[in-house]
Amino acid sequence: MGKGMKILWLSHLVPYPPKGGVLQRSYYLLKELSKSHQVDLLAFSQKRLMRPLVPSLEEGLAEAKSHLSEFCHRVEFFDIPSERTAWTRRWLALKSLFTSYPYTLNWLLSREFHDRVKDLVAQEGYDYVHFDTISLAPYLTACGGMKTSLDHHNIESHMLLRRSAKESSIMKKIYFWQEGKRLEKFEKYFCPRFSFNYTCSDLDGERLKSISRESVVYTIPNGVDVNYFKPLTSKIRDKSMVFIGGLGWYPNVEAVKFLLDNIWPKVYSRYPDSTLDIVGSKPPDSIKQMAQKYNGVKVHGFVDDIIPLFDSAMCYVCPIKDGGGTKLKILDALAMGKAIVADPIACEGIDVEDDVNVIFAESPDEYAEAITRVFEDVEYRKKIQINARKLAADKYSYEKIGKQLADLYSR
Repeated sequence: MGKGMKILWLSHLVPYPPKGGVLQRSYYLLKELSKSHQVDLLAFSQKRLMRPLVPSLEEGLAEAKSHLSEFCHRVEFFDIPSERTAWTRRWLALKSLFTSYPYTLNWLLSREFHDRVKDLVAQEGYDYVHFDTISLAPYLTACGGMKTSLDHHNIESHMLLRRSAKESSIMKKIYFWQEGKRLEKFEKYFCPRFSFNYTCSDLDGERLKSISRESVVYTIPNGVDVNYFKPLTSKIRDKSMVFIGGLGWYPNVEAVKFLLDNIWPKVYSRYPDSTLDIVGSKPPDSIKQMAQKYNGVKVHGFVDDIIPLFDSAMCYVCPIKDGGGTKLKILDALAMGKAIVADPIACEGIDVEDDVNVIFAESPDEYAEAITRVFEDVEYRKKIQINARKLAADKYSYEKIGKQLADLYSR
C-alpha cells in the first residue's frame, strides 16, 4: 500500500469487477494510485451496472469489498437514493426539469454520503479528495478548503448535446439538449473550483477548456491492462468479425444496429461463410430480433471471459458514431493485436493512424471494403495487428498511466 499522500476517492460506482469501459478506468487508476499513496474509497453502488457482472448483488459487493481492500486503506459502499426503483429514477428525470440542478447532478444526491465525506475530511487529514465524475461535484461543500481533483470520463455536456443532435425523437432531442446546456453551465461553475481536472484525451481537455477557461486541466489517458489483453496462440477463425461492448449503453446499441442493418448484409453477400459475434451485457430485444434475421450472427450477451472470442476473431468492427471520452474497447482491441475497422469517432482521443494501426470507415461501403481487405490481404492484416499491439504496449499500459496520475498528485 502506498505511503505518500492520503487521498479520499469518491466514486459514482463500485470499480470492480473491471469489465467494461468506465469500470476499467476507475479500477486501474485507483489500483495504480494506491501503489504510491494511501487511498480511501467511498463508492455508490450502481446495482443496474453490477447485476449482469456477478452471481448476485450480495456476493458481488462482498467480493468487490474484499478485493478493493487489498490495496485501498478504507472501502465503503453506499446505495443511491434515486435508484431505489425504476419509478424513482423516472420521477427524478421529470422533476429535474424544474430543479436548479440538472438530472446528471441530482442523480447521486445523498445526505448519508454527504455526511460521511464531511466526517472523514474532518477526521483524517487528507491531502486530496478525488471526485471520479462531475455528477459528484455537489459534494464539494463537504470538503471545506480541501484540495480536490475531478476526473472526466467524458465531457458530459458535450456527449449529451451530441446525442441530442443525432436523436430522431423530438421529445428526446429536446430533453437531451436542455440537459446538456444546463450541465454545461454547472461544468463552467464547478470545474474551476477543483484544484485540477483531468480528462482522458487532449481533445476532451480542449472541450473542457472551451467551456471553462479558468479550469486547470491535465490529460490522463485511458489505458489497457496489456498483460491481460494480449494476443494468444488461438487459431484465427476465417472471415470472423467481433464487436464487444456493453449493450445497455446507447452509442453501442446504435453502433450494433448500424452494423446489422448496413454493414453485415454487404459483408455476408460477399462471404456467406463469414461470422459476426456480438458480445456485451444487457442486449436489448431489438438487437436480438435483428440478429435472428441473419445467418452467421450470434448475440452472446455478457461473457465472463471475452478473451477466446476476442483472440480468435479476424476483424474487430466498431462503428460507434456517438458518446464521449475515449473508447476502452478500442484500446482493448489494440492490445489484443486485432485488425480494427472503426469509425473515426470511435477512436477520438487515441493516437491511432489510419492504415497503420487501425482502418477508418464511415459508410457501409467503406466498411465492406475495409473488412474485405482484412479478410483477403494477409500481409496487410498482419501489419495492422503488429502496429496495434505496439501502440497499446508503448503508450497505453495502465501501469505507465497510473504512474502519471500518481506523479501528478505528488507535484
